[in-house]
Amino acid sequence: MKEYKKIAIVRLSALGDIINSAVVLQFIHKKFPNAQIDWITEEVFSPLLKSHHLIHNVHIINLKKIKKEKNFLLLKKNISYLRSLGEFDIVIDMQGLLKSAIVSRFISKNTHGFDKESSREGLSSLFYKTTSKIAYEESIVKRNCFLSSDALGFELSDEMILNKKPIFEIKKIDFIDASKINIAFIIGASWLSKKYPKEKIIQLCNELKENSIIVWGDEDEKKDAEFICKHSSYASIAPKLPLIELLSLISSVNLVIGNDTGPTHMAWAQNIASITLFGPTTSRMIYETPKNIGIKSSSKVDILKINKNDFSIQDIEVKEIVSKAKELLNYEI
Repeated sequence: MKEYKKIAIVRLSALGDIINSAVVLQFIHKKFPNAQIDWITEEVFSPLLKSHHLIHNVHIINLKKIKKEKNFLLLKKNISYLRSLGEFDIVIDMQGLLKSAIVSRFISKNTHGFDKESSREGLSSLFYKTTSKIAYEESIVKRNCFLSSDALGFELSDEMILNKKPIFEIKKIDFIDASKINIAFIIGASWLSKKYPKEKIIQLCNELKENSIIVWGDEDEKKDAEFICKHSSYASIAPKLPLIELLSLISSVNLVIGNDTGPTHMAWAQNIASITLFGPTTSRMIYETPKNIGIKSSSKVDILKINKNDFSIQDIEVKEIVSKAKELLNYEI
């Protein structure tokens, strides 16, 4: 097996994808304990990655800012910075988009990524020295794990993923009452059609009759959280939390119920029981385990052409979620 001393991972966004990519760190470290692992990402996600004990350096680029401001000078500065990082034995592009492939190539010629058929943007494969082939329909977590192990030349099994350690080392948050059964509800999402209705979350809180913590991200979500708390005596609103404290909260509860979004994926990352609700997306977005499950609406999904007007998540029955939640809580407690 080839020895790797300096490895770079490119995963720029989004939160859930970064979480589902970071699982590979523990497996890479086990095979190459002396390797330096650097990560390239957007600035907003850097606090989460900088706290990871297996990451040597986090390098920040600002592609979103460049795109928004059309700032050529900032683009030039970012390119110069990437080229100044020094030589890596390998750069693994875990995003598989044209922009991430170009970023990878600016860092080094020793790039590895998904092949043309395995990537959402097939042109990205033109920028890689070597590639991996895995079905695009496969679980995102399994794709990430296969890509990294294939790139570095070692085997990574389902059993290893199932028995993973929590991805992030974090302190449990102190405002959680450990004497209660605590359920975190993740009510936000990047699209409206990915959100489970707040009225049904109220029903869930009232049916489960446990300490329900409503997690929100922006002002609209805060209003929904306040509405839920007003109509359920079991619900309380979480404070506004930065990424590290949000991860701490998720790591401290008994169960997470939420939409297909980053904070919900944190539960799987930290080995916390979870139920992820899917409407316009599918369970390929998670890695299902006995205590991390997905509930999908009846709609058919074309993963190559997601329909953001698919609001079928609203049709998922409260009683189905309650039943699964009780099973998971009995499994955990």
